[in-house]
Amino acid sequence: MIDTAKRPLPTWRRLALGLALPVVLAGTGAYVWATGGRYVSTDNAYVKQDKVAVAPEVQGLVTAVHVAESMPVKRGDVLFEIDAQPYRIALAQSEAAIATARLNVERMRADLSQKRAELAEAEQELEFRQRDHDRQASLARNGYAAQAKLDETRNQLRAAEQGVAKARQGVAAALADLGGDPAIATDSHPTVMQALAARDRAALDLERTVVHAPADGIASQTDRLRVGQFALPGMSMLSVVETQATYVEANVKETDLTNMKAGQTATIELDAYPGRTLTAKVVSIGAGTGSEFSVLPAQNATGNWVKVVQRVPVRLQLAEGQSVPLRAGLSANVDIDTGHSRGLPGFATAQAAAR
Repeated sequence: MIDTAKRPLPTWRRLALGLALPVVLAGTGAYVWATGGRYVSTDNAYVKQDKVAVAPEVQGLVTAVHVAESMPVKRGDVLFEIDAQPYRIALAQSEAAIATARLNVERMRADLSQKRAELAEAEQELEFRQRDHDRQASLARNGYAAQAKLDETRNQLRAAEQGVAKARQGVAAALADLGGDPAIATDSHPTVMQALAARDRAALDLERTVVHAPADGIASQTDRLRVGQFALPGMSMLSVVETQATYVEANVKETDLTNMKAGQTATIELDAYPGRTLTAKVVSIGAGTGSEFSVLPAQNATGNWVKVVQRVPVRLQLAEGQSVPLRAGLSANVDIDTGHSRGLPGFATAQAAAR
């Protein structure tokens, strides 16, 4: 009868099999480690779109609203209007102020002409009084005129001299009103220029009663915008999300930045569209970690400090031609190809080179 029972393996074979398994596992792990590290992955990534808070530059009641929530808008589209009547009145007042200022300049020119005429008259009076005084002085020296008459002509001469001085001051004042230039253009006079500037400001305020979209995008937060609401300068009334400037911000561990640089390619999968892969490119790496730009930065100068791996924001620009609808804040999984593997450890490389 044949014995069919299996004979046990020899001891040396069992020992070889027992040693081979760890060696294979260790070799496989070493190979995976040496050829790995090329891709940096993170699920701490989100779709970003720039948002512009739209605020009026003038105050007043909102009289018309031309947008609704999630409505696409183009740059220059009218979003809402503010009551323009007060600003039309202000513009009309400024136009009237310009006319008044121009009339005043013409009045200054007429006043200068009058002052010059008064100066010429005063100079003629002075010339006459000077001759009269000289004649009386000559007669008094020869004993033909009384001293009282000479004193009278002397007083009249002094009065004429004062009249000339006063007339000259009047001419100087009138000339100063014209900026020192009697031939100055009316609209170049400071008072007219000030009135023109006020008119331009009033016209600008009137133009600003119609608020336009600052960029292409989608209107958002329009629930705060209602007809009859009083708008104030600088108060945000709605937001425009710029859909043309969409990017992904991946918060990468600081330990993964060693071989990362701008220009590297990446693949992105959005949680909203599972199974659909988008391509992107690294355009910039943040200048600091997220904690450095937080409102309340961490203070680590304590005795119980625990080291935490920091994360740095990396901006990824999506490739053109990808028609997936994107919304700001969507979660994403990112894989960045650094093009660099870990390779063998230094001592193993040295041993291989020695052989």
